Amino acid sequence: MKKQFNRMRQLANQTVGRAEKTEVLSEDLLQVEKRLELVKQVSHSTHKKLTACLQGQQGAEADKRSKKLPLTTLAQCLMEGSAILGDDTLLGKMLKLCGETEDKLAQELIHFELQVERDVIEPLFLLAEVEIPNIQKQRKHLAKLVLDMDSSRTRWQQTSKSSGLSSSLQPAGAKADALREEMEEAANRVEICRDQLSADMYSFVAKEIDYANYFQTLIEVQAEYHRKSLALLQAVLPQIKAQQEAWVEKPSFGKPLEEHLVISGREIAFPVEACVTMLLECGMQEEVGLEPPPAGRAPPPRDSGCKVFFPVTVPTPAPTAPNMLRWGTAPLLQNTAWSRCPL
Repeated sequence: MKKQFNRMRQLANQTVGRAEKTEVLSEDLLQVEKRLELVKQVSHSTHKKLTACLQGQQGAEADKRSKKLPLTTLAQCLMEGSAILGDDTLLGKMLKLCGETEDKLAQELIHFELQVERDVIEPLFLLAEVEIPNIQKQRKHLAKLVLDMDSSRTRWQQTSKSSGLSSSLQPAGAKADALREEMEEAANRVEICRDQLSADMYSFVAKEIDYANYFQTLIEVQAEYHRKSLALLQAVLPQIKAQQEAWVEKPSFGKPLEEHLVISGREIAFPVEACVTMLLECGMQEEVGLEPPPAGRAPPPRDSGCKVFFPVTVPTPAPTAPNMLRWGTAPLLQNTAWSRCPL
């Protein structure tokens, strides 16, 4: 309690300029002390933002992390959709391939986050919350020891003046001797603490290249993760294209006419041929069934002479062929086909 009181009194005297303050650190170490606080702020902020980038649960094992990963949830959804639609449909096959790919991407993401957490996030946390605070704590302890030394020196000087010093500056009396021993012990403790603090500060400066390697590791791990992810995607793309090309049903609507003919291996588009054939069979003899009847008008009877009757809710042969040509991505009679037009 008395030592604490002496510290407070010495600090007050130094604040108002009535006592001399001893500076035990060199200018270089004072600059290192300022740098410590800056590095701590940057490391803490980076650790916080980098942790927020993790999609999985920090600190959890791979299995627990995988359950809450959005990519894993997406992969499960795609696989369930594939099971519902079945492998005998093109969409079902696509969902299965994509679901398997998303699951592999999720595993790569888990491995990436675990490596980032181990090689970057945890070292940054130790730097910001353990290593630098330990040095700062030691610096505060040195400041207290310096206050004790200055307080002991001040009290020894006051006692020496009041007792009357000789020319050799040796104070008289047992009290002065005790204060002098206390001052010397305080100076020794300051010396020991200063040496240890200086070693820790210089060690911190020497390890700055190691701290910089944390961020190099981050970029390297990210690059490796993206390379593996890209390789997975490039491997599955040919399979997806092969499934689509091997599918028996080829798209007719919304495609260029020439592309449809090449894919289907036909000279006449299938919808046009089917509609014209049906019109020749039944529609050219009777108008019934060619188009839906106008609103408020009852459909004609089934024995009207047409072999096939088209309900109102089903597209009829007459507009189907024009619609197929109208919905194409290229004009039907463009400059390349105009010369072949019989008109």
